Amino acid sequence: MARLFGTDGVRGVANTELTCEMAFRLGQAAVLKMGKSILVGKDTRLSGDMLESALAAGIMSMGGTALLAGIIPTPGVALLTRELACDAGVVISASHNPPEYNGIKFFDAQGFKLPDEVEDEFEAIVREGVPAEALPAGDVVGVAIPVENACQIYVDHAVKTVEEAGVRLDGMKVALDTGHGASSFTSADALRALGAEVIAINEDFDGTDINVECGSTHLGPLHALMEESGADVGIAHDGDADRVMLIDAEGNEIDGDMVEAVCAVDLRERGLLAGDTVVSTVMCNLGFVHAMRDAGIAVVQTKVGDRYVLEEMRKSGYVLGGEQSGHMIFLEHNSTGDGLVTALQFLAACKRAGKPAAEMARVMTRFPQRLINVRVKDKHALPDCAPVWDAVKAAEGELGEDGRVLIRTSGTEPVVRVMVEAADEAQANEVCERLAQVVEAELGA
Repeated sequence: MARLFGTDGVRGVANTELTCEMAFRLGQAAVLKMGKSILVGKDTRLSGDMLESALAAGIMSMGGTALLAGIIPTPGVALLTRELACDAGVVISASHNPPEYNGIKFFDAQGFKLPDEVEDEFEAIVREGVPAEALPAGDVVGVAIPVENACQIYVDHAVKTVEEAGVRLDGMKVALDTGHGASSFTSADALRALGAEVIAINEDFDGTDINVECGSTHLGPLHALMEESGADVGIAHDGDADRVMLIDAEGNEIDGDMVEAVCAVDLRERGLLAGDTVVSTVMCNLGFVHAMRDAGIAVVQTKVGDRYVLEEMRKSGYVLGGEQSGHMIFLEHNSTGDGLVTALQFLAACKRAGKPAAEMARVMTRFPQRLINVRVKDKHALPDCAPVWDAVKAAEGELGEDGRVLIRTSGTEPVVRVMVEAADEAQANEVCERLAQVVEAELGA
């Protein structure tokens, strides 16, 4: 039977794959495994109310207290779980996925995502249920309590991460796309509190428009707003605002690698970059690695996924880690990817340096990157496929230090991903296509 939890909680089409019964049992599991006090937040999806009700009912059925934070970004739930001394936090969100999807992910009392072994215990409860004799009755049944000013607590915290460092954003004009998502209640308020002028779009929502042709995965509307408003910088979030993408005044997109590079250099210059090291994944651009090397900063690379970035940060005591997709973790400020805090740290670095975003982002030069997905019969045959690895070795010798090859299997599909970077775009394309042909010939479906 397939594992219920994926790399970022339980996720599926609401009411068919992710059902109310499943949410109810996950609520029960949270109380049984984590404790009685459970904070619950959600994004703006139409199914959020339904799943929130089911999850809260499960919590209360085990004698727990469901603290309902309402619509709030995922990093806000992580923060409030700590601030309110809850036993656990839950977010009802499918992040950047389409509106018909939803998800449920958990944080422990410190605001960190749960390890696999705890998720496995949750799964057992979901599959087997709770015996009737274990259910409380009478005056020990739980209650639901709304959390007043949940978003304001999060906004105040985010503002403080910049203000306490002596930086304000007065004189900065910011274009903002909240993607019809949870940041509609937070990001503009935080930016304005720091003195920025904010022109925002997609702050309204009807539950069916979250992430639809907007936000951090569809930057077209933000590009248009930048041109129309003449803003200094543009900011876009996904539905639950755990990530951010930016656009500079010249129309260039600033991805997670560039944001991490800027913030890493800023932290190092202020003596705040632990071990002069940052964490990223194997998918980070080679230009990022070279830029960090030139700045005297080491890069530790992990498997793809912000949970692996965070694991390495906690294990080794690093304070900054992220992904090209815009997930960025500032461990001094929050325990998970935080789109608002990341945007504020980037803007603060620009203010400290007295330079516009475009100039700051030039700290790194993005290497041309080509990715080809090859459908295969058996992706598990890749590790032992000698012709593929012989071709990879030859390609790496050809590229030298100015290029890179990464071949890996998809976690969810019968696909092998072939990625090549090179200083020259034509070379990246040629080498990637050649390697993809080898994979197709040896393993193709």
